[in-house]
Amino acid sequence: MIKVSVMYPYAADARFDHDYYRDKHMPLLKARMGDACLSYTIDKGLAGGAPGTPPAYIGMCHVFSDSVEAFQAAFGPHAKEILGDIKNYTDIAPVMQISEVVVG
Repeated sequence: MIKVSVMYPYAADARFDHDYYRDKHMPLLKARMGDACLSYTIDKGLAGGAPGTPPAYIGMCHVFSDSVEAFQAAFGPHAKEILGDIKNYTDIAPVMQISEVVVG
């Protein structure tokens, strides 16, 4: 199994609509990917490691899929629509990482 993490770096003046992300964007991704999206989680950054510091990421999601190939086959045909929706909830450029899930 793999996990695709999409992370939005914190910036004091950045815009990120957590409600839109939770209620619209991620359900859109799940609907378009279908069964290739086994599940997903959403994180909302609260704080950094030291007291009083901001989080490294204001928000992130983790999408679980059977394989990189399964993810790409399901995401690819809808990439333009899904990526085009980013402007509706943030002005932050996301950082993406694909990881193998070693312990689940």
